Amino acid sequence: MGIHVIKMPDIGEGIAEVELVAWNVKVGDMIVEDQVMADVMTDKATIEIPSPVHGKVLALGGAAGQVMAVGSELIRIEVEGAGNVDANAATPVAAAPTTPAPAAAKPAPAVVEKPAPAASTPTPATIPASTAPVAAKSSSSLPSAARANGEKPIASPAVRRRAWDLGIELQFVPGTGTAGRITHEDLEAYLARGPVSAGSGGSTYRELHEETAIPVIGLRRKIAQKMQDAKRRIPHFSYVEEVDVTELEALRTQLNQKWGKERGKLSLLPLLMRAVVLAVRDYPQINARYDDEAGVVTQFAAVHLGIAAQTPAGLMVPVVRHAEARDLWSNANEMGRLAEAARTGKATREELSGSTITISSLGALGGIVSTPVINSPEVAIIGVNKMVERPMIRNGQVVARKMMNLSSSFDHRVVDGMDAAQFIQTIRGYLECPATLFIE
Repeated sequence: MGIHVIKMPDIGEGIAEVELVAWNVKVGDMIVEDQVMADVMTDKATIEIPSPVHGKVLALGGAAGQVMAVGSELIRIEVEGAGNVDANAATPVAAAPTTPAPAAAKPAPAVVEKPAPAASTPTPATIPASTAPVAAKSSSSLPSAARANGEKPIASPAVRRRAWDLGIELQFVPGTGTAGRITHEDLEAYLARGPVSAGSGGSTYRELHEETAIPVIGLRRKIAQKMQDAKRRIPHFSYVEEVDVTELEALRTQLNQKWGKERGKLSLLPLLMRAVVLAVRDYPQINARYDDEAGVVTQFAAVHLGIAAQTPAGLMVPVVRHAEARDLWSNANEMGRLAEAARTGKATREELSGSTITISSLGALGGIVSTPVINSPEVAIIGVNKMVERPMIRNGQVVARKMMNLSSSFDHRVVDGMDAAQFIQTIRGYLECPATLFIE
């Protein structure tokens, strides 16, 4: 028997380090070639690391949440034959993070009861993240989980997507695949026997006074870092304007009635995308990125529209490239494709970067006003609030109109208030007179 050491692979594009998001194996597991061992993240793209060999896991090189350098030891596997390192070499302990990561001090959520003192928990350096113990709820009124609280269910993107569509919480589905991986057959078995239902008893004192510490790792950490950096470095100012979208909605309805079956149904966003494309022609300083370290603003002729999308893993911003060269349906189809890729974890690094201006919309949950955070290094973001029908006075008469606010934020270092206001008023003009959207 020999020892085979697998190192953190070179992801490419000059990336020197990645965050170890999750282990899909643990010490003692037998793994096979091409089995996914770990998930790592660079920027907002999650990458699965497969095993090149068959064997038994001897040691893990880090814990979930650690930032590891490319080329550092990821995992040790006992294999048939000589292996690729000296079998007498000492088994390494978990690698220390290459950059400070205080939020990842605990590898898995830990439940603490009051007033009893918290029990000591092994550090990530002495125990793999996938086997870290947690204090589980003991009340009989709660559903019985198929795995310990905080242990991540292992499943392919297709299985996760199907579970999402069926409304199944994977935490409660026992996995029969390799390393406990949940398969489509496991979902079928879970549906056949029915989910475990909560009892009729009320919440106990213990349940009401439990605290759960959840490490901020993976995509959530990336989001936190980017939002913090944007708010710290960019002096935001917001501008809100209401838009009468009655005629725009009437046009959208007509387009969907005529072309919906052939080309797909349009939402409001492709029409807003078209308005933004036209407006930045007059205000190129809005379709730009600011390198504050170099002191350079780069304006772009092409419009690469970032569309903020909420996913099960967190907020992502897939990019519709060259929106200026697409028609309404092309923009709508590309936006739908990218949103689906982001939700299922299949979006590539290229599809999640390179935007020049961003649109953020929460649809019916958009509220009346918002103050969106700029997607740095861009200089503007357009926030779409919910559409409501309310009485308005037109030509001295009270009439029902469909109204919607645009809440937008700008980088005040490079965008003046007057330019921002005129830019939004230009978009408003296109939306309130939608025929002008199609006049070059």
